[in-house]
Amino acid sequence: MKKIAIFPGSFDPITKGHESIILRALPLFDEIIVAIGVNERKTGFFPLEKRKAWIEDVFHSEPKISVITYEGLTVDLCKKLDIKFILRGLRTSADFEFERSIGQMNKKMLPDIETVFLLTTPEHTALNSYIVRDIIRNGGDASQFIPDRINLND
Repeated sequence: MKKIAIFPGSFDPITKGHESIILRALPLFDEIIVAIGVNERKTGFFPLEKRKAWIEDVFHSEPKISVITYEGLTVDLCKKLDIKFILRGLRTSADFEFERSIGQMNKKMLPDIETVFLLTTPEHTALNSYIVRDIIRNGGDASQFIPDRINLND
């Protein structure tokens, strides 16, 4: 049986921290699906199609990585696609507490699911999409925080 993981998030935008987690998780799984969650109650800073295209471009040379979009609960997507692993990155102890709660609720709803946590590398601990969006929104240069293949001006 193939070990397939879903890495869910808004990726608005994808950061070097996300990229690092995905690349470091590759040896653990046969396939990683980057799953961009769509929340109808929230408007993304960047259009969904652009976020998807950026992620596909970042990982264009890696056949084990694919990108999809989805609505609803991540566990429902896992059930639909028969996926047993959810990949998550942890930057801080606050992330751990938040992600642990979600992971335990997911386990309760879908007992076969396992949440796999990877710690971020030290240089990415302070990095998150919210801060990157704020830099961009205020006219700053966020290029050092996003994957090299992304051009925000496209």
